Amino acid sequence: QVQLVESGGGLVQPGGSLSLSCAASGFIPSNYAMSWYRQAPGKQRELVAAISNIGGFTNYADSVKGRFTISRDNSKNTVYLQMNSLKHEDTAVYYCNAVRPGRPGAYWGQGTQVTVSS
Repeated sequence: QVQLVESGGGLVQPGGSLSLSCAASGFIPSNYAMSWYRQAPGKQRELVAAISNIGGFTNYADSVKGRFTISRDNSKNTVYLQMNSLKHEDTAVYYCNAVRPGRPGAYWGQGTQVTVSS
């Protein structure tokens, strides 16, 4: 059974840092491009960061460039999102996503809440 389980969310003050993890099971993560999305209340889900399955190429939403870093450790079947210099507007539920290039469909995690507040 395919599972993506996010962890690491929580409450942090503006300017602080959090590190999210996404543990994958039931499939071979090295065959999949992995991404982090987020959804704030009343807003659409948006792509935050993505990392390719080959070469580890990354791309980021403009709003998080220079502050967030996505990485993956295929030996641990885990994808990470390091978030620094957090802002109020980063408050959202963060979701892990896996897509196999060239094939339909995607896997999603259940999400982890990140709240940036003083």
